[in-house]
Amino acid sequence: MRTLYRFLWELISFNLELIVIFMRIKNSIINDREIEFFAVRAQGAGGQNVNKVATAIHLRFDIHASSLSVCLKQRLLALHDSRISKEGVVIIKSQQTRSQLSNRALALVRLQELITSVQLTPGLRRPTRPTKNSRLKRLKGKNHRGKIKKLRGKVHDDISRI
Repeated sequence: MRTLYRFLWELISFNLELIVIFMRIKNSIINDREIEFFAVRAQGAGGQNVNKVATAIHLRFDIHASSLSVCLKQRLLALHDSRISKEGVVIIKSQQTRSQLSNRALALVRLQELITSVQLTPGLRRPTRPTKNSRLKRLKGKNHRGKIKKLRGKVHDDISRI
């Protein structure tokens, strides 16, 4: 009986996590109609279940046909990410869990993370100059190194050369 309660509690808590994920995605800038889902068979271990049930999810999101701003589209296409094809389609495969619903939620989260990573504009780099002390230290080190190299030459009786 306790195992049944534990199972039910885990199921409820897992579903609550999925609801939170879906609510977070609902508030995003991505339109649901722009995303395509395909259920495929998962790879790897799983016994007989892996051969029968299509639990893995392929998510397809066409960047060119999306309602994202032009700036975001350009930044997404400029990314050198293996998940973005040459045609400008984001393909995300999710197969972490044995549930199709949770794999779908995880794929949506990954798409959301990809788009939010592009939303942040990189700051402009302001070039810095070396400080006066660092320049003096570098020149002192060069001078010291030059003296050491000069001592490697032939030995002369005249000390003034050094």
